[in-house]
Amino acid sequence: MEISVKPPTLRQKLRYAFDNSMSRGTIALIAWLGAVTAAFLLCASLFVWGAGLRPPGTEAKEFGLPMTLWFGLMRTLDPGTMGADAGSWPFLFSMLFITLGGIFIVSTLIGVLTSGIQGRLTELRKGRSMVIEEGHTVILGWSAQVFSIISELVEANANQRRPRIVVMGEKDKVEMEDAIRANVPDTKNTRVVCRTGSPIDLGDLDMVSVQTTKSIIVLAGEADEPDATVIKTILAITNGPNRRKEPYHIVAELHDPRNLQAARLVGKDEAEIILVGDLISRITVQTCRQSGLSVVHTELLDFGGDEIYFKEEPSLAGKTFGESLHLYEDSSVIGLRRAGGAVQLNPPMDSRIAPGDRIIAISEDDDTIRLSGKTDFGIEESVIRTGTVPPPKPERTLILGWNWRAPGIVTGLDAYVAPGSTVRVLAEAEQGRALLEQHCGGIRNLAWEFRPGDTTDRRTLEETDPRAFDHIIILCSDGLTQEKADCRVLITLLHLRDMAEKLRCDFSIVSEILDVRNRALAEVTNADDFIVSHKLVSLMLSQISENKELHAVLADLFDPEGSEIYLKPATNYVAPGQPIRFHTVVEAARRRGEIAIGYKTAALRRDASRSYGVVVNPEKSVKVTLAAEDRVIVVAEN
Repeated sequence: MEISVKPPTLRQKLRYAFDNSMSRGTIALIAWLGAVTAAFLLCASLFVWGAGLRPPGTEAKEFGLPMTLWFGLMRTLDPGTMGADAGSWPFLFSMLFITLGGIFIVSTLIGVLTSGIQGRLTELRKGRSMVIEEGHTVILGWSAQVFSIISELVEANANQRRPRIVVMGEKDKVEMEDAIRANVPDTKNTRVVCRTGSPIDLGDLDMVSVQTTKSIIVLAGEADEPDATVIKTILAITNGPNRRKEPYHIVAELHDPRNLQAARLVGKDEAEIILVGDLISRITVQTCRQSGLSVVHTELLDFGGDEIYFKEEPSLAGKTFGESLHLYEDSSVIGLRRAGGAVQLNPPMDSRIAPGDRIIAISEDDDTIRLSGKTDFGIEESVIRTGTVPPPKPERTLILGWNWRAPGIVTGLDAYVAPGSTVRVLAEAEQGRALLEQHCGGIRNLAWEFRPGDTTDRRTLEETDPRAFDHIIILCSDGLTQEKADCRVLITLLHLRDMAEKLRCDFSIVSEILDVRNRALAEVTNADDFIVSHKLVSLMLSQISENKELHAVLADLFDPEGSEIYLKPATNYVAPGQPIRFHTVVEAARRRGEIAIGYKTAALRRDASRSYGVVVNPEKSVKVTLAAEDRVIVVAEN
């Protein structure tokens, strides 16, 4: 059976065309309104002109069709003008008709314009407009880390011209802007632009101009599967149809080590991947063992003081690395970046610097790395200690709480401590014992034990006797929300501090906080009291986004293999109690195959205003008096 379709009528076709034109928005509405206005004025003016109607005192030749059109237009736009009209009643009624039509037209125009402007503002507030920038930094993903990253980038961009940061997350634009203003009130000369969108959407990536960026920071954000989102985002950037020819500079964070290989396959040489859990574990291991090391790490990772920079110095070609240590007055050379790209921290002192090599130095800024030109460094041979250093003693470490990083922390401790050391794990997680047996079977220097218990219970902590341990680590518990896990850490930390005060002793405590917003609640009281949080990850992301080559340096510093930062007794290097130039300390360390980059004064360990006595990269000609309890900060292999 055939079904006949009745063809649309002309009226239906015209109505369809009209509807389509009206759906195009404000411009189409104004165009239709203009056409209606023109037709209305033309018809009314033709009637007035054809009927010979005109104001009194005017001749027909003076009041032609053009003047009639103008007369009607003025009454359309300004109805008040007709109050002064005079003439015959037909003329006055004609003007009244035109005025009433004008009132309708003008009110409609105002309504259309108001609606159009309001709609445009609504679209802008949605954060879906195109960003047209070049050389900007893009942050993809939204989390509490954004505020730390923006703060650091603002400091880094203080001497730049018109720096821009673009943040895109799956959150309301206005809400993101309000949060940034509340947490980063002073962005100085840096402008922060927010857009709402998905980092894995190709159109949204084009919206924030990823093709013209200086660097891209990819955050795990608050997604259910954060690593999968990060990998998809890197894939969308590097394999998008509009990708640029030049390589991207991408810095991304991952949580699960099992996803690292996939991320590297996707990002290749264009992405620097930061393994968050592994980094936090390494920092926890290093900082818990050495008083003041946490302050050194923070100093090197933020942009507020001294940072790590690269600089080529042609005049150093042919000199040994050991000779270069004294040639900079207010910068500390810590390694070489070879012309081929290899990074060497604390290379052998007799290594020759070749043309094209760049020095790796700690300095206030990249333009402060300057040769001093001095040849006499004032080294005082009489105070340099050259004797043997006593072997390290076994250490006892207490781990309170349990999460998936605990086995890695125990394994990491084994790489640093002396044989005969012990670690005790106190946690409610019964699976901890089995996991330690599974992952820590190959450790050599460390013996571990697991005890079940509630770390927030005061009696349990007192029975454990924290005074018997050299170091204490408090971990956030798995299986809890960030807020609940942080709350348990804070309760444990408060108990330990109260116990230390009543027992009149100091505990070396490293606490793990998941939410950076809770970090301020766990106030640091001395150099031995350190909070490990994602803020350190944020600092590292910011540093590497400004300098891609820095990733290899930082990875080496936090790796137990090779050279790391240590705080060693000052008496290993110089005689205590004598004012000496820091050049002398540098020379004493050089003779041991180490690099002295600062010192820690024990008398100031509780003075937060003076960085708890930690001084990084001091001027080498300024004299300093080191006491027997003080420490020298060195880059060394062990």
